[in-house]
Order: sequence, then C-alpha cells, then structure tokens
Amino acid sequence: MTDGRKPSGETRAGDVLQRMRLDIISCVLKPGSKLRFEPLKDMYAVSFSTLREALSRLVAEGLVIAEGQRGFIVAPLSLADLIDLTDVRVLIEREALRLAIEKGDDRWEAEIIGTYHRMDRLQSRLGHEYYLSEDWSKVHGEFHYALVSACGSPNLLEIRQKLFERAHRYRRMSSQFRPKWREKDVEHRTIMEAVLARDPKRSSDLIERHIRETTENVVEHAGHLFSGGIPRAGADVAAE
Repeated sequence: MTDGRKPSGETRAGDVLQRMRLDIISCVLKPGSKLRFEPLKDMYAVSFSTLREALSRLVAEGLVIAEGQRGFIVAPLSLADLIDLTDVRVLIEREALRLAIEKGDDRWEAEIIGTYHRMDRLQSRLGHEYYLSEDWSKVHGEFHYALVSACGSPNLLEIRQKLFERAHRYRRMSSQFRPKWREKDVEHRTIMEAVLARDPKRSSDLIERHIRETTENVVEHAGHLFSGGIPRAGADVAAE
C-alpha cells in the first residue's frame, strides 16, 4: 500500500509548472520572449527533463508555443486573440453561472459572500493601486471562481479557469498603464447580489458586461503594446 503522496519527481514537476504558469500569467516571462533552456534551468533550479515536461504542459494550455527545432516561446498577445478569448469567455461564463445558480446551495452562497468580503477588505487596505497587487489578483480570481463553482461540471470549470488565466495576462499588461482603475467593487457587489438573488438573466448579463468592459479597457490602455496585432517582442528570458 502507499501513503497517497505523490513521488518527489512528480511533485517537483508540478511545482515548476505552477511557478512557470504564474510567471507567464503575471508577465514576468514576457509575451513573445524565447524560452531558452539553460537560463530557465538555472532560474527554476530543475533538470532539463522536468523543464521540458512543464513546457509541454504549458503548450497544451496555450501559454507557450513550440516552434519545432527552434524551441519554445511565450505565447504572444494580440488584439485578435483578446477579442476571440473574450467572446469564448462570455459563452463559458454565462453557461457556468446559469448552472451554478440552478444547482448552488447554502454553502455555495456562503463561499461567494466570504470571498467577496476578503476581496473588498483587501482592496480597502491596498488603496487606489490595489489592481497592481498579486494578492488582490489571487482573491479576485477566487471570487469569480466561487460564483460558478456550483455548476456541477469539472470539465467546464477547468476550461473556464484556463481562459480566465489567459485573460489575466492582458489585464496585467493593461494595469501597468492605466491612470485610473474603474470602480470594480461596485461591479462585483452588483454581480454578487444578482447571483444570490438567483436571477440568471441579470447575473449573466452583468458578468458579460464585466468581461467586455475589461477587454475594452485593455485595448484602450495597453493598445500601444500591440503592433499589427502582435505585441512588441520581449527580451529573451534571463538572456542578460
């Protein structure tokens, strides 16, 4: 019998995968930059085999692109991708929210209220530039996940989460150039109240508006990063 714990190699691979995924989403690894094995091996303190495994997983998630014999690059960002990503997110989010409202119980409602409270309190403590905080981004993601968590479909939730993480790269780039962030606390509270009122039509319309307005703000504030639909190339990772 086993104790249920994962082998150390598997645990290590999963840890590196999570670290690289976070670095791509938060734009530490810049869109379009080359992912060279030697610098990455030193950066994450892993073997080549573990690194290649992580990169292959990230290719499957759409965060990394394999260029045949030329290696790997961080998936570039483009206006076309952002628009397509937004449309697909709206479809997925509306359906997941509809199902969650239909199936959710008291525990689900309590989790929504709890994550909203944590997000709201953290935003108050951080002040006007809360949107630059990775801690706020984390609890913001937890709030949006809580809204749909009772949908009853693990596959739908997995697809939704991957799309949400891909969209965060765009939000992250935009946040660095915004002179002012819109009052999201009001939007989040309004969405929460509609969901708790079990109003699927209003809830879905509000979440769609929330997603599309975020996309519009990304285009407005980070549009200069996109040249011909493709952002200016980043420097090679750890090349210097």
